[in-house]
Amino acid sequence: MGKKAVKATRKFAASGQLKKVIQARKKHQEIRKKVERRKGKGAASGKDKGKDKEIKGHGGEEDEEDEIEMEEQDAGGKFKGMSVDDFLGGGFMAGSDEEEEDDGVDDASDLDDNDEEEGSEDEVSDNESFADVDNLDEDGEAHLFELSKLAEKDPEFYKYLQENDRELLQFNPDAVEEISMSDDEMDEGGEEEKAPVLTLEVVRRWSKALLEHRSLRALRKLLIAFRAAVHMNEEDQVLAWTIDSSKVYNKLVTTALKFTPVVLEHHCPLKELPNGKFKPPAQTPKFKALQKLILSYFHNVIHLLGQLTDTSLIQLAVSESSKLVPYVVGSRKAVKAYLKACLDLWSSAEDNVRIAAFLAIRRLAASTDESVMNLVLKNTYLTLVRSCKSTNAHNLPSINLMKNSASEIYTTDHATAYQHAFGYIRQLAILLRNSMRLKNKEAYKQVYNWQYVHCVDFWSIVLARACDREARIERGGEESELRALMYPLVQVTLGAIKLIPTSRSYPLHLHLSRSLLHLTRHTRIYVPLAPCLFPILLSTLSAASKPKASTLRPLDFETTIRAPQQYLKTRVYNEGLAEETTFLLAEYLSSEPVHASVAFPEVIVPLVMMLRKAVKGSKEGKEGKWKAKEAGLVKALVERIEESARWVEGKRKNVGFAPGKPAEVERWEEGVNVEETPLGKYVKVQRKTREKRRKLVEKARDGEDEILED
Repeated sequence: MGKKAVKATRKFAASGQLKKVIQARKKHQEIRKKVERRKGKGAASGKDKGKDKEIKGHGGEEDEEDEIEMEEQDAGGKFKGMSVDDFLGGGFMAGSDEEEEDDGVDDASDLDDNDEEEGSEDEVSDNESFADVDNLDEDGEAHLFELSKLAEKDPEFYKYLQENDRELLQFNPDAVEEISMSDDEMDEGGEEEKAPVLTLEVVRRWSKALLEHRSLRALRKLLIAFRAAVHMNEEDQVLAWTIDSSKVYNKLVTTALKFTPVVLEHHCPLKELPNGKFKPPAQTPKFKALQKLILSYFHNVIHLLGQLTDTSLIQLAVSESSKLVPYVVGSRKAVKAYLKACLDLWSSAEDNVRIAAFLAIRRLAASTDESVMNLVLKNTYLTLVRSCKSTNAHNLPSINLMKNSASEIYTTDHATAYQHAFGYIRQLAILLRNSMRLKNKEAYKQVYNWQYVHCVDFWSIVLARACDREARIERGGEESELRALMYPLVQVTLGAIKLIPTSRSYPLHLHLSRSLLHLTRHTRIYVPLAPCLFPILLSTLSAASKPKASTLRPLDFETTIRAPQQYLKTRVYNEGLAEETTFLLAEYLSSEPVHASVAFPEVIVPLVMMLRKAVKGSKEGKEGKWKAKEAGLVKALVERIEESARWVEGKRKNVGFAPGKPAEVERWEEGVNVEETPLGKYVKVQRKTREKRRKLVEKARDGEDEILED
């Protein structure tokens, strides 16, 4: 104990307060000697000398060591049974922070699921960095206690001080340092004293200490105040500070969010791996002592996210808290709570907050712990599925943002993602199989809904991103583990298209065809998509019936999977189907797996023959004039297809290899730029026209003065 007392004395002396205390007591001595000489009372003088020795005993280094040592012993029991909330609420500040290092390190072990609750009664331990936090407050309180006892021990000397040195009697320890709250705020009667009001000046002092010295002492005080800000409107909460100003609240929250990661990175650096993943900080004594403080702060941030309404502050809280993920990844409770909060924002907030939440989720997925990765993948997909039960023009951009961002997480670790993708694609296959077996209305609803469509589209995006040619080059030519799932996904999608071949289900067929088209364009895998589009296109050219006139507005095929009953057999619906199907067929034929093929002129022969026959049939009879627009669209597409066929024939005319040399054939196909072909140029113009029309529709929907043009 003597060795530790000396160490405590050194720390106390280094803070500059020991010298001040000794000087103040020497001043008392000199004043008392003057009073004794003035009164000339020898006997009283001898008696006072005994008292001087009693008072002076606290000023010497040896007695000072004993005093600090006794305070350490008394403070050791105050931390037992204290929860994390009490710890951050300032309950530890009544005792000294100079704990025994060996005990502190042993008690601050790793947190698991059983002992990470905020109300757990674990012993709070601090390391050397926290040792001098409250020395000023403790010394000031001791000195104030001595002054209060002086009136009883030596009333004459106390009277002299009242007349000549009133400032000494009015000594205020709170003037030396900011007010610290402790468990001793409760008086003997059990009544709670009012917490002091937090000011901007106090927050600025903490900020300065954090910036200049990376002070853990200032960080602890800041986080205590931050907890008070988070829970200030809740009942049954013992808080260390009272916050009565919005400026102070914003300054405190902003300071805590921005400076906490900086200070922790300084004291507990992280290790980034070459593959982008991270390892938690090493289990050093300092990190172990800080773990519970970090966890409590992290839970306060999660609690704060559910209260904030300011978008910029929410974005700041999410982005800054994501930097602390490596420090809490060992706590499953904290990871689950934080992931849930981020997923809620990712699925419902504004776009900038969604992006910040997604980056935080991706930060969680970058952990080297595989269980955390599995947790992120599973909950991300389930959140996406729950968010797309209904689709309209207002939430479709948000759903597309979610699908694209979630696909990025699923392509960070292909081996882990394969297990999840396999199970979820299998679920889609089971739903399709049940529908094909039962063949009733309820079974069909399991497939013909927005969730099924978005799930197919999501997995098409994931596989397209994972098996893309550029992604494969980045992996050194190695094939992705997810490539094996392409065939089952294509089979499930084609089966869903063929499930209900009615005109009312054509919008859903177009959605699924777009998903397959996206997959084939990025992976350069041939998918027989033409048989799915031809029935829709031929039905619009059929001269069997005259389309009904209607005043209905054009159907939005992007937000419709089942045509309303009133649209069936109407001219507006027929023309819309022809336009959408023609464009998708042109996109498909201009894709690299089809158009870049050396056999493109032979592949399109049956397609051209069927389209020409359908166009010719639509012009026959009295109903032909009502199909003029549909026939014109198909005729223009046929002309572009034939021009592209002639372009490919001219390009392959001078080749010097036979079809039996696949390596030469593949090399020739890689040199074909489909955008330079007549069909490629046609599709490029169609894309620009459709994009312009889409923007005009969005402006009109938002109430802007725009004229919609065909």
